[in-house]
Amino acid sequence: MSVTENLPYVGGGRHARMPCIVGAYEHPTRFAPETTVARLHADVALGAFEDAGISKDDIDGYFCSGDAPGMGPTSLAEYLNLKTKYVDSTDVGGASYLNLVNHAVRAINENKCNIALITLAGRPLSEGVATGIKPKVRNMSQPDYPWEQPYDIANVSGYAMCAMRHMYEYGTTAEQLAMIKVAASHHAQFNANAKLQKIVTVEDVVNSPVIADPLHRLDCCVITDGGGAIILARPEIARTLRKPLVRVIGAGESVKHQNGGYIDLTYTGAAWSGASAFEEAGVTPQDIQYVSLYDSFTITVLMLLEDLGFCKKGEGGRFVEDGNLISGVGRLPFNTDGGGLCNNHPANRGGMTKIIEAVRQLRGEAHPAVQVPNCALALVQGIGGMLATRHGSATLILERG
Repeated sequence: MSVTENLPYVGGGRHARMPCIVGAYEHPTRFAPETTVARLHADVALGAFEDAGISKDDIDGYFCSGDAPGMGPTSLAEYLNLKTKYVDSTDVGGASYLNLVNHAVRAINENKCNIALITLAGRPLSEGVATGIKPKVRNMSQPDYPWEQPYDIANVSGYAMCAMRHMYEYGTTAEQLAMIKVAASHHAQFNANAKLQKIVTVEDVVNSPVIADPLHRLDCCVITDGGGAIILARPEIARTLRKPLVRVIGAGESVKHQNGGYIDLTYTGAAWSGASAFEEAGVTPQDIQYVSLYDSFTITVLMLLEDLGFCKKGEGGRFVEDGNLISGVGRLPFNTDGGGLCNNHPANRGGMTKIIEAVRQLRGEAHPAVQVPNCALALVQGIGGMLATRHGSATLILERG
């Protein structure tokens, strides 16, 4: 019998507006040369079904992004043999999966679907896709193409410009940025699947080769294969399932671009998406116990901390230098699976795995060495694109039920 049978829709009120994450699964592989992207999507979907205690036949909403092979969700819906009445294939890079959680929440609240599946998968490591250091091949029809493609800017170069500007404006140092990698490595040592499990020091980071001044190799995230999946459901359905409730209580989305030439490299779109999420959730940065922050580069984390209100603009360096991001040591543990800096970055899109680790923390399922005691409120932040030009930003606030 379907888990949705004989469960009336409960309309109105805050409770009904808070669908829950009931399934979460991260693929254990970091290198998958002998499989396909479609199979990785299927693997993570199956893992999420098992985690939630449901079957594929319970799914009536499917959400994916640009990593999905085919025309939006159509090919994978067929491959997974899903019978859906609502689909969405939003693509804003690494922030997409936070947007899709937000969209799934809205779809459930509008009675468009009952149980929504979101999947991510990719094989950039197997396929030799070095997106950080090589210019992206872009569509010639993009309006920015004739102005930017001739200069062949790579992702790392754009983030390095932001880091250099932040250093110039606020006195941020390479050593302060390095502490973000150090914190991630302290967490990754407890993750048996993490690509980089060795603890590093500030000296290790600043003495690693410069990739784009002032960013060093260890300031950059890893490239891996793999994937992950999330399942959301109506709260009345979620209460019948096996896992502790994790409610989505706030969400925000934004796009930051070059504003007609009035460019400020010292902030991100999180300044807007974060404000929207906090307002919807009715909480403040001081209430948050754990953060999953997009960590394509160390400068990304530092700027997000400021833009989300965990410290004032320009004070991110001082905030991280004393180990504030290390679980059990600092006051704001982050990316306790090792994050993109040490654990994984499947499909070169890190938003999904950020959601999954936040779910683990709220369920009390993180590794005991990094589990935040009595974690009840977490924030997840995604970025997709490039900080120096244009990017999508998405913020989620999750609450233990």
